[in-house]
Amino acid sequence: MGLVPELQDLLDAALRRHDIPGAAVGVARGGEHTVAASGVLNRNTGVAATPDSLFQIGSVTKVWTATLVLQLVDEGAIELDAAVQRHLPEFDLPDAAAAEAVTVRQLLAHTGGFVGDLFEDTGPADDALELYLGVVAREATQVHPPGALMSYCNSGYCVLGALVAKLRGGTWEAAVRERLVGPLGLEQYALSADEAIMFRTAAGHTKAPGSDLVSVFPRWSLPRSNAPAGATLCLTAGGLLSFGRMMLAGGLAGEARLVSEDAVAAMRTPQVDVPGTGGRRPRQWGLGLMLFDWGTPVYGHDGGTIGQETTWRVLPEHDLVLAATSNGGPHVSLHDDVLAPVLRDLAGVELPPYPTPPDPPLPFEATRHTGTYAVPEQTWRVAAAADHLRVTFNPSARMVAMGMTEETMDMVPLSGDTYIATTATDGVHPTITFTDGYLHASRAIPRVGNHG
Repeated sequence: MGLVPELQDLLDAALRRHDIPGAAVGVARGGEHTVAASGVLNRNTGVAATPDSLFQIGSVTKVWTATLVLQLVDEGAIELDAAVQRHLPEFDLPDAAAAEAVTVRQLLAHTGGFVGDLFEDTGPADDALELYLGVVAREATQVHPPGALMSYCNSGYCVLGALVAKLRGGTWEAAVRERLVGPLGLEQYALSADEAIMFRTAAGHTKAPGSDLVSVFPRWSLPRSNAPAGATLCLTAGGLLSFGRMMLAGGLAGEARLVSEDAVAAMRTPQVDVPGTGGRRPRQWGLGLMLFDWGTPVYGHDGGTIGQETTWRVLPEHDLVLAATSNGGPHVSLHDDVLAPVLRDLAGVELPPYPTPPDPPLPFEATRHTGTYAVPEQTWRVAAAADHLRVTFNPSARMVAMGMTEETMDMVPLSGDTYIATTATDGVHPTITFTDGYLHASRAIPRVGNHG
């Protein structure tokens, strides 16, 4: 019957209930695992999703990049608290003093402090990361001092990928194949569009402007320059389970040791708090890992590319790994309809709910946080209304090309300086937190103007 005999029925029901084109979900505990798939990989072609289908895993890739870095730490080739420039002299920033100060640990924990979203396409060749370092040197302006605050940083993980490539004497992709994919015994994976086309591979779906239905987005891949941060790696749900089981085994995959037990412990050790309310969201960050408190320790990562999303969670005290991938629609519905009952049945763990606006509303001073907050790829404008804040998010043209859209939200106080949208998007009320002159929405966005 398998580990979770009802998994297929749960997934089929979720896809019928929500506008999700296709998905695959996996559960592993001990030596057992179950994978289910449902729906289609592409609504234009109707190709069915199967357990061996590939989905883009997005930023879950960061855990793979972090593991490659920790392998080098195990070997004595990298020191976590050494300046990045010591190991990668080509790394530079517009702020020279910050460039000299940023450490490997800070990049792993998203506390390097420089602009995190630089999606410059430096081409498909093997020098993509080398050229990307030039983009970082020119454009990655400092948002906060190194180590001062957690601010999600894709560009920092691209730097880590360049560090791995340099010290391994090849490309980041070669390191992934030789030091992760090979020892894990994975055969179904892709690191580029050219490779993905050889498999049953999902296309991303988004809502077109003015439509309530999701459809195929007319772009599949993000640039190779951002591969170590999550632009290209595609896996099956089973592949995600294999990686999680390796982590549970203290770095062992069968008889192959990928990283030391000390390295796995270090990855799970809290490095920085995440501003906000926690709950289902991470409360802290480790070395490459999101750290959650669901009444039991949980670690993992989320990933999102153009119209595709991935959830990967490990519950070490319950010897349990969960993975969910989808190619459009409300991915959170897979959490609520599929993962929540599995957690309850296998571990007695209740998945925390997402927060909702308080009723009655909490009092607040409307003008305290008004202003404009901006980094190169996004701008937030916060204006005061009688009983709420009017918050407008404006992505850059490059972000729009990746499927992001302008959004305006009415937001009210949730707790302290955390505010919550009064209207849900795909079942979730977004939140933001104001802290020390920043608007924090996973990224720390500095205030650049005082009037909303």
